[in-house]
Amino acid sequence: MNIKGLLAAAVMAALGMATQAAAQTEIKFGHVGEPGSLMDLSATEFAKRANEKLGDKAKVVVYGSSQLGNDKAMLQKIKLGTVDLALPSTIMSSMVPIFGLFEMPYLVQNRDHMKKIRDEILLPSMAPPAEDAGYKIIGVWENGFRQITNNVRPINTPADLAGIKLRVPGGEWRVKMFQAYGASPSPMAFSEVFVALQTGVMDGQENPYAQIYPSRFYEVQKYLSKSNHVYTPAYVVAGRSWGKFDPEVQQVLQDTAVEMQDVVYEIASGLDTELLQKLIDEGMEVNEVDTTAFIDASKPIYDEFSQSVDGAAELIKKAQDLAAQ
Repeated sequence: MNIKGLLAAAVMAALGMATQAAAQTEIKFGHVGEPGSLMDLSATEFAKRANEKLGDKAKVVVYGSSQLGNDKAMLQKIKLGTVDLALPSTIMSSMVPIFGLFEMPYLVQNRDHMKKIRDEILLPSMAPPAEDAGYKIIGVWENGFRQITNNVRPINTPADLAGIKLRVPGGEWRVKMFQAYGASPSPMAFSEVFVALQTGVMDGQENPYAQIYPSRFYEVQKYLSKSNHVYTPAYVVAGRSWGKFDPEVQQVLQDTAVEMQDVVYEIASGLDTELLQKLIDEGMEVNEVDTTAFIDASKPIYDEFSQSVDGAAELIKKAQDLAAQ
């Protein structure tokens, strides 16, 4: 081959490599969960399944442990297009007011109830305003049923929370709820919680087992009170960068996120039993709360949410009715 032919071959090879590199577009998927958490397990399995379908068209790369920032920062990056997918939970109630529905204590009875709420309330009535705000929900996963841990005393009734400095995630309704129960709640980024508990800046926190155990909170918390006070979904959200992906890539991501919904519920259900036992084995003192007392103390939160957010009262009633079906 002459020099001209060699140059042409080199150019073609370079173009081929560039095309392949372009085809291997990285899809950044960020979340705040630690290794072994439900968020980590869910996002990792999603990436595995999606990448098998995507082939060389694109590749989902998961960034856990707040590598791309806390939930608030990631949602800002979603709107800017510098993060492609994120897995927010409670923070959505601060971004889109109607998502405060999932801040109402004891609203979601179990995962079967949540599936009905997802299909009959969340997707048709809540996803559209979220998309209007810049967050396209392509799947509804789980963060889980939340429990209370602290270093002061076992929590049996809301009165036992009096004066306890409790870390809560960002979201006004969680703050108001624990204020109504008598605690002193403070929003704080999840990545800062361990040190806050270790140093006594906070007495306690509330999270699902699938966050408590992987984050090793048992090392810095004595009491675990099984309250199940709130069920928090996790939302697979896309934003500004969504439009840059080929329709085929979009379809794979959407289909896989939906496919993962029931898979996540299965994983979460198993973790509830497994991780509770591990927390007991690590020496945490576990007790059951007086659920009726907490439900009674929650009425003011329902009243305020119903009055302050358009459409809230209707969705609360619809969710409660679905529990009876």
